[in-house]
Amino acid sequence: MPHAPKFEVENYEFKDLLPTYPVKDLVPHVELKVVDRGHFADPEMKSLLGAATKVTNLTACIGTELEGIDLRQLSDEQKDDLALLAAKRGVLVFRNQEADIYQLLENAKHWGPLHVHSVTGYPKDPSLDAVVLVWNDGTKDIDRINHDRRLSWHSDQTFEINTMGLTALKIITNPPEGGDTIWSSSAALLSSFSPEFQEYLSKLSALHSSDRQKKQALDQGIYIRRPQTDCIHPVVRVHPVTGMKALFINPSYTRRIVGVPKAESDMIMNFIFGQISLCEEYKVRIKWEKDTVVMWDNRVLWHTATYDIYPYKRHALRATPVGERPMSVKQYIKEYGKQPTTWDEQRLKRLGEDPQAFLATYKEPEAQ
Repeated sequence: MPHAPKFEVENYEFKDLLPTYPVKDLVPHVELKVVDRGHFADPEMKSLLGAATKVTNLTACIGTELEGIDLRQLSDEQKDDLALLAAKRGVLVFRNQEADIYQLLENAKHWGPLHVHSVTGYPKDPSLDAVVLVWNDGTKDIDRINHDRRLSWHSDQTFEINTMGLTALKIITNPPEGGDTIWSSSAALLSSFSPEFQEYLSKLSALHSSDRQKKQALDQGIYIRRPQTDCIHPVVRVHPVTGMKALFINPSYTRRIVGVPKAESDMIMNFIFGQISLCEEYKVRIKWEKDTVVMWDNRVLWHTATYDIYPYKRHALRATPVGERPMSVKQYIKEYGKQPTTWDEQRLKRLGEDPQAFLATYKEPEAQ
């Protein structure tokens, strides 16, 4: 195995994109009205898919890699198609992308207002304050004594009022090995539960909090640019474009199910969080390369890093627009006048199968 070179800032190719932590106060968030651009897409996504030289589904559940697409050259029609494809496939992979962070931010603005993080570092250029930097200089491994692996599964910033939508992350410095990211479909996992349990969960709400994130920042001496955020969201949210239901709790930011006894709340969360780890068929694992861009829809996914890059450095740039405030099943029915669907129902229809056959898998055999 080659030795990782000692990091020297002056000789680093991307030193202008290293994190800074300005001491400034951000205005607290208010709810924004966001209309998902997937509503305006061609249902067959011909503008985007027709421009690709190759389209590969990485798993049956989530993950699609597109070749021949230059993210610098996307038309508005292709951006709309991309939003719809991300809603359907969750994770989209684009290799060998020359788009810089300014171009990724400009694309992101098409999908919604940019999110500005409260504690993460961003480049010294103040116009890049909406960039989230993923940076590890390779000098320190994870704290293996205190690291709780389960807590690393999350959807980004779910404690905000308007939660994150179509996120783009570009790797500009990558270790020669390790550093993969894993995504899991919160829509597919929900669909694996019995209809009765799904219905019960759809009536619940949960408290999300930035408390741990802010404490970690304070422990590192980082100034908190926006006060702690707590927000209550439905346990099951509905994607406004696809009408697909997805679980919307996560180990990182969800603190409890509201309105039920603590024991019941703990039982629900522990069961779901355990299922995230167990259900491999709902995951995709992406191996990064320099100039890889991965885009994903935070409304229907969880993701986690893998902690195996020490002693190498890693540098990535994230651009994130916000989406709508999470919509419950009841709210979706009221606004759209129709019932939401499940991941299984949508997949079976796409494959030309009868969704009712899926429901039959929950019937117990008759007693002899």
